[in-house]
Amino acid sequence: MEARHEHHDSHIPPNEYVTDAPIDGILWAHIILMTITFGVIFPTGLVLGLGKSRWHVPCQILGGALTVVGYFLAHAHGGREFSSNNPHGKFAPYVIFLAIVQIGLGVVLKLHLEEKIRHYAVEKIRAIIVKVHLIIACIFPVVSWVQMGFGAITMVGFCHEDHLGQCLAHGIMGSSFIGYGLFLLSMLYVGKGMLERTNKSQEFYDSLIITLWGIVNTFTEHRWGQPWNHKDYQHTAMGIIWWCAGMVGIYLSFYIEDGVRRPRRNHIPALVMIFTGYAMSQHSQNLMISTKVHTMFGVMLMAAGVARMIEISFVLHDAAHQGPYIHAWQYLPPFLLVESGILFMGATEEQMALLDGVGIMHGSYILVMSSVAFLLFLLFLFLNTLNVSLKDKKGAVNADRPTRRTPGEIEMQPFLSDSD
Repeated sequence: MEARHEHHDSHIPPNEYVTDAPIDGILWAHIILMTITFGVIFPTGLVLGLGKSRWHVPCQILGGALTVVGYFLAHAHGGREFSSNNPHGKFAPYVIFLAIVQIGLGVVLKLHLEEKIRHYAVEKIRAIIVKVHLIIACIFPVVSWVQMGFGAITMVGFCHEDHLGQCLAHGIMGSSFIGYGLFLLSMLYVGKGMLERTNKSQEFYDSLIITLWGIVNTFTEHRWGQPWNHKDYQHTAMGIIWWCAGMVGIYLSFYIEDGVRRPRRNHIPALVMIFTGYAMSQHSQNLMISTKVHTMFGVMLMAAGVARMIEISFVLHDAAHQGPYIHAWQYLPPFLLVESGILFMGATEEQMALLDGVGIMHGSYILVMSSVAFLLFLLFLFLNTLNVSLKDKKGAVNADRPTRRTPGEIEMQPFLSDSD
């Protein structure tokens, strides 16, 4: 998770942030090991913990051990050298600190001190630790995703000086589409209970997120005090239509019948995807490969919107998803959102210039990025199905032994609803 400790900035050419040396085997081992650890093992451990599985602790121990190995590999590699002022190395100590705190809290909870020291204060402290443990567990995948993104741009020396702004825009926006896809997929598996408890439709939450995100984009896409350019106009315009359309989506997400507020489906979030996809597909770029990749991103986003409309009106007939069976068509909108997010994250101006310089065609690059999207979607599917299977198993065990503690269970469940 961290670039090499012994930085030699004097070896780096002027106006560059990495040397031209190839990436050696040790650094590749660090990259692969940390990607598996923070991208697969720790998220799996989170799901195992939420499901009160006895495999939670071994999974987290394995992740912790691999993190230590990967940390030392980052300090031992040769070959390519990096600037000391890189985001991956700067952010690494915070990630490691968060992991250590999380492991430490888990150890404290496993000791069950409240059973040995019968005191109200101990029980109160334990309740606080449980909440903190759960919060860190939920934000850790996001922190890991950010750190892996920092690692990718550090490896090639991207996103410095004038390129920083557009890098942030692509990274944040692309991650948002991926996160939205994960949210929609998760709602297919576990969202029924939440929607019933809150008496809200899926589009209420979609529209609320779109509204808030649109407000943020409206006031952050242009650097105030600087001259406006066509990209500022386009990105700010997208922010405006998001919060305008989002408010309509919120309003249409319910209706009143006999004085009772009832949830209602609508197409506004899907329309926002279509409008945004169209705008991005028409986004002119300096390089042909960049134009083609942005066009494909826009097409995928428009396809996600159309697929979402078909799902709501023709697959579910304006009703809420009931589960547990998920129609084949319902997997399309989440995947297309993940696909569009990956394409957008990989369409930064420096990346496009690099590909154009080595002669890689847009078709080949889109296929590679689509492969990454499929693998990421596979991970999301695995985590969701694992979560559901653990809940089903836990329900069967609780029916037979309602008061018995499951060996190795994590101390998160008192704060989670069993009705999902």
